[in-house]
Amino acid sequence: MGEIKTHYLYPAALFAHREPYLVNTVLGSCVAICLHDPYLKIGGINHYMLPLWNGQGLASPKFGNIAIAKLVEKMISMGSRESHLVAKVFGGGNIFDSKLQQFQIGERNIAIAEQTLSEYNIKIAGSSTGGPLGRKIQFLTSTGEVRQKMIQKHSPEQNVVEKLACKAGINN
Repeated sequence: MGEIKTHYLYPAALFAHREPYLVNTVLGSCVAICLHDPYLKIGGINHYMLPLWNGQGLASPKFGNIAIAKLVEKMISMGSRESHLVAKVFGGGNIFDSKLQQFQIGERNIAIAEQTLSEYNIKIAGSSTGGPLGRKIQFLTSTGEVRQKMIQKHSPEQNVVEKLACKAGINN
């Protein structure tokens, strides 16, 4: 068996393939849904930033309701049946320090994932959502396995120090 191909998934995108891939992405308030078909041993993942498309502008996978529908469509186009799909949901961290509801993007992203997957009758087999930290995940499309690493939140002052150190060539 050869080496497994890798893919980095950017925000507002999705990826699905018949061949095994290790897909990497980083999440803050964004959510990623990993879909796996254990019968065909194929999988796909999306990475959306906002819960709902309001009907204006482009219906892109930047929005949860669009990203989930497009991912399910892609899996079906590769031969899956909705009844065979299993989901894992990640992200939706509360990375913004605000009590205002309109800034609770992570919570709203999680809610749209759960609601939309329920409408498709797709079982959520696992999840790691919410909380104050971001996540780096790796999804193996052929097995549905997901590895996760929590990412510590830094203060704005720490970020400035890290950027200056990076520009100066200093390793912390």
